[in-house]
Amino acid sequence: MIVVLGSLNVDLVARVPRLPAPGETLIASGFETLPGGKGANQALAARRAGAEVRLFGCVGRDALAPIALSLLSGAGVDCSGVAAVEASTGVALIEVAADGENTIAVASGANARTTAGQVPDGLLAAGTTVMLQLEIPLAEASALARRAAVRGARVVLNAAPAARLPADLLADVDVLVVNESEADALAREHGVDGLVSLCNAFAQAERTLVVTRGADGVLYTAQGETCARKAPVVHAIDTVGAGDAFAGALAAALDRGADLDRAISEGLAAGALACTRSGAQPAMPARDEIRTLADTL
Repeated sequence: MIVVLGSLNVDLVARVPRLPAPGETLIASGFETLPGGKGANQALAARRAGAEVRLFGCVGRDALAPIALSLLSGAGVDCSGVAAVEASTGVALIEVAADGENTIAVASGANARTTAGQVPDGLLAAGTTVMLQLEIPLAEASALARRAAVRGARVVLNAAPAARLPADLLADVDVLVVNESEADALAREHGVDGLVSLCNAFAQAERTLVVTRGADGVLYTAQGETCARKAPVVHAIDTVGAGDAFAGALAAALDRGADLDRAISEGLAAGALACTRSGAQPAMPARDEIRTLADTL
């Protein structure tokens, strides 16, 4: 089973010909209101990849909350741990360019009320995978990682958006997933130069680090070595949610007992497939198509 403590948002998505320069106004060709949030996205991605998933987080008592929850329960994600609080539901303001690249600004709202205490101790045991991201308070993510590690659960942290990670949090994480910009920040923290050096440092410490690199694939550590894998070639129309698709499918594969190499393949497949569709949650691929594409990698 996968337990996710994370954010639930409503994505306000504007489609623009290119990403605007500072101070520039562009006319959007379209606009959508979609469910999102890294916690919800990864919970749905893991569920569609075949895992049993329970999601914990917060939404507001407002008209946006039903939108944030709209795709989760129908897909079989257990949302009984999502609390309604006196704050606005989180919102992400997203611009998507014609080439699929995007910019995102997040107003946390109710996500800032999320606490580690929402997750019962009974769910934290060997055989459980705990997924965390950083659109909730860092202290709460750290507190749940500590409780999970002590009880023998696997801890997967997608350290996004980038933040300075306490040493005790890193010590409790089994699999750390970051993108290139987040990896650069982590490398500066650890005093190493570049992504390969960062991966080598983690490999020497026998810790698992996965650096997602978009169309360039991933770097990751496995059995004390740094490995590189290419991403499938697809026609990308929207990269929003691709990282969450990768993380969710990776966690789902690990949770069912797949080895890291296979889990990376399924993560790459899920991330690539998500790029071929619009939106974040609506783009999350299903188990069969993930595994079919992964078999070719």
